[in-house]
Amino acid sequence: MAQHDAAAAPDERAEDLLTEADTGGRHPRGWQRRIIPAIAICWALYQLYIASSLSFILQDAIGRPLATMGIHISFIFNSSEARVVHLAFAFCLAAFAFPLGRWAPRDRIPWYDWLLALTGIVTCLYLVVFKDAIAERAGLPTPADLVISATGMVVLGICVYRTLGLPLLCVALVFLFYVFFGHAAILPDAIQWKGASLSKALWHFWMQLEGVFGVALGVSTSMIFLFVLFGAMLEKAGAGNYFIKLAFALLGHLRGGPAKAAVVSSALSGIYSGSSIANVVSTGVFTIPLMKRTGFSAEKAGAVEVAASVNGQLTPPVMGAAAFLMAEYTGVSYLGIVKHAFMPAVIAYIALFYIVHLEALKMGLEGLPKRRSAKPWLQRMMGVLLGFIAMCALALGVYYGLGWVKTVAGDFASVVAITGLVVAYVGLVRLSARYPDLELDDPNAPVLELPEAGPVAVTGLYYLIPIVVLIWCIMVERLSPGLSAYLASLVMIALMVTQHALKGVFRGKPDVAADLKAGFKDCIDGMISGSRNMIAIAVATGAAGVIVGTVSLTGMHQVVGDFVEYLSGGSLITMLGLVAVMSLVLGMGLPTTANYIVVSSLMAPVVVSVGAQSGLIVPLIAVHMFVFYFGILADDTPPVGLAAFAAAAISQGDPIRTGIQGFMYDIRTAVLPFLFIFNTDLLLINVSPLHAVFVFIVAVAAMLLFAAATQGYFLVRSRLWESLALLLVAFTLFRPGFWLDQMDAPFATVAPGEIVQAAAERPEDGQLRVVVSGPDFDDPTRTFKTTLLLRLGKEGPGLQRLKRDGLDLEIAGDTAKVMEPLPGSPLFARIGKKFDFYADNPVVVSEVQVRADRVRKEVFYIPALLLLGLVVFLQTRRRDAGKKTVAEAAPAE
Repeated sequence: MAQHDAAAAPDERAEDLLTEADTGGRHPRGWQRRIIPAIAICWALYQLYIASSLSFILQDAIGRPLATMGIHISFIFNSSEARVVHLAFAFCLAAFAFPLGRWAPRDRIPWYDWLLALTGIVTCLYLVVFKDAIAERAGLPTPADLVISATGMVVLGICVYRTLGLPLLCVALVFLFYVFFGHAAILPDAIQWKGASLSKALWHFWMQLEGVFGVALGVSTSMIFLFVLFGAMLEKAGAGNYFIKLAFALLGHLRGGPAKAAVVSSALSGIYSGSSIANVVSTGVFTIPLMKRTGFSAEKAGAVEVAASVNGQLTPPVMGAAAFLMAEYTGVSYLGIVKHAFMPAVIAYIALFYIVHLEALKMGLEGLPKRRSAKPWLQRMMGVLLGFIAMCALALGVYYGLGWVKTVAGDFASVVAITGLVVAYVGLVRLSARYPDLELDDPNAPVLELPEAGPVAVTGLYYLIPIVVLIWCIMVERLSPGLSAYLASLVMIALMVTQHALKGVFRGKPDVAADLKAGFKDCIDGMISGSRNMIAIAVATGAAGVIVGTVSLTGMHQVVGDFVEYLSGGSLITMLGLVAVMSLVLGMGLPTTANYIVVSSLMAPVVVSVGAQSGLIVPLIAVHMFVFYFGILADDTPPVGLAAFAAAAISQGDPIRTGIQGFMYDIRTAVLPFLFIFNTDLLLINVSPLHAVFVFIVAVAAMLLFAAATQGYFLVRSRLWESLALLLVAFTLFRPGFWLDQMDAPFATVAPGEIVQAAAERPEDGQLRVVVSGPDFDDPTRTFKTTLLLRLGKEGPGLQRLKRDGLDLEIAGDTAKVMEPLPGSPLFARIGKKFDFYADNPVVVSEVQVRADRVRKEVFYIPALLLLGLVVFLQTRRRDAGKKTVAEAAPAE
C-alpha cells in the first residue's frame, strides 16, 4: 500500500499544480464547504440564463405587468451589464477559491478574502446600478467614479496574482506604467508619449468598454464560458476517459503505442480543453507512466505529452477559447477561423505521431500486448478513422449527411433533426448498455493486456451526440458560436441526467430514482468544474483588457513596430524571427486566452505594418495565427513552461529538460507559422476543395520529411548530408515559390502614371499592388513607404475601381499623387495616420506591381522528388544490408 501511495504521489503533485493554476487550491471545510460550489453553480446558471430566451419571456410575463404599476424591473442583461456581472462572479470565486499565498489557509476562507470578494462585487455592480448617471457624465468622472475605478483596478490586480501568478500581473503593470509615465525621462525618446491623467486613464480602463470590460471580456461572457462549461460537462460525463481508453485500445499495440495514444488522446481532449496544463494532467496521468514502462525516458515521456497537449490549444473548434477572440479581432467568421486553423493543426499532430514512431524505432521499442479481436478488420478500420480523420468525417457527415434535412424538411428541419438525434441517442445508449461501463484505471498498475477496440468504441459513441449538435448548429444552422454552445450544453445536460437511468433500464436493472440522482450530481459537478475552470480565464480577459486599452490609448503598437523595424534592418525573415521570439517571451506563464490577447494586441500590428513596408502583404488571419502559435509554444519553453512542469511532476523527470525536449518535438509546430505566412494555401484561403486535398497531401509529406530530418532518422539513421537533403526537400515542397522567385520576379513593374490603365485591365475582383511613399506622419522630414493590395471589384474605368478601395489620385504625367483618404474609407485605416498629406512633399504612388506571367511553381517538385528518391535508395540499401547481416549472424548465435 505504501508503494502504491508513493507511486501515486507524482500524479497528486500534477493535480495540485492543475488546481492551483486553473481551478484554485482551496477546499473549505465545515459550514464554508458549500460556498464555492454554490457560487459556481449560480455562475453557470447565470451564463445559461443570459444565453437563453428565458429573460425575454420573463420580461414579457412579469416585467411588463409590473411596469404598468410603476415598478420597473428588467430581466434582460445587455452586453455591458452581462460583462460586469460576469467579472463580479470571477472576482468572488477568485477571492474564495485561490489562496493569497502558500501561507494562506486552504481549508477555510479568511476574513480578508470575504472583504476582497465584497469589494470586487461592489466595484463591478456600481457600473450597473449607476449606469444611467455614468452615461450622462461620459468622460467627466466624479470622485466616487475615480475611487470605484481605482479600487476595481486594485482588486483586478490581486485576482490576477492569485489566479495567474506574477507573469501577467507584471505585464499589466508595465503597461500601466507606460500609460501614466510614458513621458518620463528614463524612457528612450523613441517610445515616449505625453502620458495620461489619472482621471482619463481610470475612466478609460474601468468606466467604459475600452479597457477591462472591452471586447475580450465580452467574448469571455458570451462565448468562452459556454464552451468551457460544455467541455467540463463532457469530461464529467465520462467522455475524457472514453477518448483515452479508445486511443489506447486502437494504438497501444503499435511501436511506442502509449506515446502514440498520448498524441491522439491529447488531440481529442484538445477539442474541448481550454488549458494545456489541464490537457497534460487529464491524459498524462495515464500516458506518461505507460510510456516510461515501454522504454521512454522520464523527460521524453513528459515531452511527448507536453508537445501533444500544447498542440491541443491550436486545435479547432475551441483552440483554448482563442478562436472566438480571433473571430472578433480579425473580422473573420468563427466558422472561417475553424477552417483556417484545421489543416495546420492536423499536419502538426500527424508529424508528432511520426516523431514518436521514429523515437520508438531508434529505441527498438515494441507495443503493449493486445487481446485478439474477433473482428480484426473492424479494429484496423477504426484505427484508420481515429482522431482527426474521425472528427473530420463526423463534421462532413453532419454537414452533408444531415444537411439535406434542412433542404427537405424546410421549416420543420429542427424538429426532424431533434427527433433523429433523440432516437440515435437512445439507440446508442442501448448499444452501450451491452458492455460494462469504462472504469478509471490506475495508471501505475501493470498493463497485462489491452482491451478490444470494438467494445470500447461502442461504449461511448453516444458522447458524440452533443458534438454533432454543436457542429449542426454552427455549420448547418449557421448560429452564433455562443448560441451553438448553449444548445449543445443543454443536450449535454440532458445526456448527463439520463444516461445512467437509460442504461439501467436496458440492462434490466432499473433504479430510475437513484440513477437520475447520480446523473443530476454529475451535471452539478460539471457546472462547478466549468465555473472553476473559468475563473482564471475571466480574470485573464479582464487583465488583458488593460493591455488592449493601453494600446488603444497610447498607440503603443506603433512604438513596438518602430523598434522591431529598427532591429530587423528591413529584413523580412529577421522581422518575423524577432516577432516570434517576442511572442514566446510575452506568452510565458499566461493562459491561452490572455496569451492570445497580449501577443495579438502587440505583435500582430507589427507584422502587418512592418511587413507592408517590406512588401509582405498577407491576410490578417495568417498574421494572428502566426503570433498565436508562438505565444502558445511558451507553454513548453523553459524556464516558465507550466505544461512542462506539470508533465515533469507526473514523470518525475527534470522540468527544464522536459521543456527543452518538448520544444525540440515542437520545432515542427514552430516552422508552420513561417510557412503559412508565405504560403497561405495551408490556411485554406481562397483554395478549392480539390486543391485543398493536394495541398494537404504535399504539406503532410513535407512535414514528415522535416520531422525525419530533425530526428536524424528516416528509413535508417540518417547521415548529416541526408538530413540536410531531407530539409531541402521539405522546404521545397512547402514553398516551391521561393525558388521560382529567385529565377523570375513575381511581379512586373508598371510606371506610376499608368496605374489607371493597369487598374482598368485587371479582371473582375482582381487585385493591384502599389507602393506608396511620402512624408511620415510623425516626422515629415522622413520618408515613409508601404505596400498596399488594392481590391478592385467589378470591371469598369480604372479611376473608378481605384476609388472603390479608397485610393483617390491626381495624375500628372508619370506622377500619381495620392489624395488624403476620407475617414471611414477602406484606405483610411491603412494609411490615414501614416502619411503627412499636408507637407511640402506630396504622397505619391512610387511603384505599381502586376503579377508576372510565369511557369507554375510546382515544377520545382520534380528535382525535390528526385533528391528524395536518391536518399530513399541509399537508405534502403543500408537497411537491407543491415537485415542481411543480422540474418547471417543469427545461426552462429
